[in-house]
Amino acid sequence: MLTHLHIRNLAIIEELELEFAPGMTVLTGETGAGKSILIDALGLILGDRGDSAIVRENKDKAEITATFDISANPEIEAFLTEQSLTFDEPGLIIRRVISKDGRSRAYINTSSVPVQLLREIGELLVNIHGQHAHQSLNRKASQRQFLDSYAGHEPILKKLSEICDKWDSINKKLSSISTDSGGYKSTVELLEYQINELESLKLSEGEYDALEEEYKRLSNISDLIEKSQKAIQMLGDDELSAENLLQKAIADFKDLEKSDTTLEKLTTLLENASIQLVDAIDEIRHYSNRIEPDPERLIEVDKRINLMMDMSRKHQVHARDLPTHFEKLVARLDELKSNHDSINSLLKDQQNLFDEYKRIAADLHDKRLKKAKKMSDTISAQLSGLGMPGGKFVIEISTSEHDKPQAEGIDFVEFLVSLNPGSSPQPMRKIASGGELSRLSLAIQLVAKQSRVFPTLIFDEVDAGIGGKTADIVGGLLKDISSTHQIFCVTHLPQVASRANNHYQVAKLSNANETFTQVKPLDEQERIEEIARMLGGMRISEKTRDHAREMLTN
Repeated sequence: MLTHLHIRNLAIIEELELEFAPGMTVLTGETGAGKSILIDALGLILGDRGDSAIVRENKDKAEITATFDISANPEIEAFLTEQSLTFDEPGLIIRRVISKDGRSRAYINTSSVPVQLLREIGELLVNIHGQHAHQSLNRKASQRQFLDSYAGHEPILKKLSEICDKWDSINKKLSSISTDSGGYKSTVELLEYQINELESLKLSEGEYDALEEEYKRLSNISDLIEKSQKAIQMLGDDELSAENLLQKAIADFKDLEKSDTTLEKLTTLLENASIQLVDAIDEIRHYSNRIEPDPERLIEVDKRINLMMDMSRKHQVHARDLPTHFEKLVARLDELKSNHDSINSLLKDQQNLFDEYKRIAADLHDKRLKKAKKMSDTISAQLSGLGMPGGKFVIEISTSEHDKPQAEGIDFVEFLVSLNPGSSPQPMRKIASGGELSRLSLAIQLVAKQSRVFPTLIFDEVDAGIGGKTADIVGGLLKDISSTHQIFCVTHLPQVASRANNHYQVAKLSNANETFTQVKPLDEQERIEEIARMLGGMRISEKTRDHAREMLTN
């Protein structure tokens, strides 16, 4: 229940502080006085979008603070606990600050919170029904929402929404895997063929480079043998070979050392060179003895290289990279098969979710049928009192099959109405005039709200376009609801205002420098004057006052 509202620097409100009580509270006043600004202020508390234009001129910020008694609302307490927000029973304080630069801040008790959180908690505290809300009644989605609101289907709709989220998540995973794998069967068959083809070659890492080296050697074997033998002859076998000439030079320098001892170092270098030369000749001779022409091996190596080259062109990779490519193909095939197993598992999970969805949606369908009958009968009973005698209200529910879960279930809901005895009910949008639609909206809204647990209901000029006996009935209906809900009603109808437990008058005042809104609670005599004004306009006679007294005592 809303117990306190403090507003500072909001539009034409400079500062306003109000205390509220249970029951039915009405706000009345001349058109343009600022009655709806109070509703707008509550809307900001409940998370509506704030705009810097609402800040009072020449002020830095607007501030709205609302206090609610939540002692009888365990759902609110559970929500606050879930959000780790502290609170002191029974009070809950919500504050909204909007700066001139457009920045907005929100607080629940002493904690700063995102505006979205105000919307969530506001849905548990207050419901505002504006004067143009009837326009949404022509939309089938809104009609379904009204029925579900009346029936209290939020828990089952939440389950459906959760199923939809899970189903969509699985579908995204499936799409990702399918995009990666393409056509599973054809892709697997191609990979298996490529893997078998490469596997038959029995490739090894570095094989291609080794074959290339072997091919070069075998194809040049004659030249290698010839030049090796020639080198042996030049270095060691001829009389004038390098080895013989080097030995002669060593002997000459040893003789010269007798005359110049500094040549010992040079002699040592020549001796070392002689040793290395002998080693080199031995290696060349060993190499020469080891190699011999092998035309069969040359043909074999050439064939193997050509086979690898053909395979490299087919797979569009270098021949030396074929072993690595083979490993990648094997890994890709393993991944595809693993994904296929995942696909089967995901498809099974998805089917289980869809089966659960159909079961819950069917249960929701049955519940909607039962509640639709009850809601139709209740609203039909209200129509006569709202100036539509003989009117009949019907909620028609049809179903549709879907290939995926839908958050709203399988039902299409449409409101039908017959305003004349004997005529068949037709869709509201086809037969209801503006005034009739407004009264239908009020009847639907009143019936729907009575079934809900909103502690506070606000009706902003929903009684526009009605009067006389119908207005008196509307006032009685609002009064009845106020026995279980806190009701706020912005109204121009004396028949409604006279039923209130609490009456506030809203007025717009001006001086030489500024304009501001004043809201004050009315005592018994002031209420008589205000009801008389609403009845008779600017000229109030004693007869009008007597009529106002009579309305207030009934």
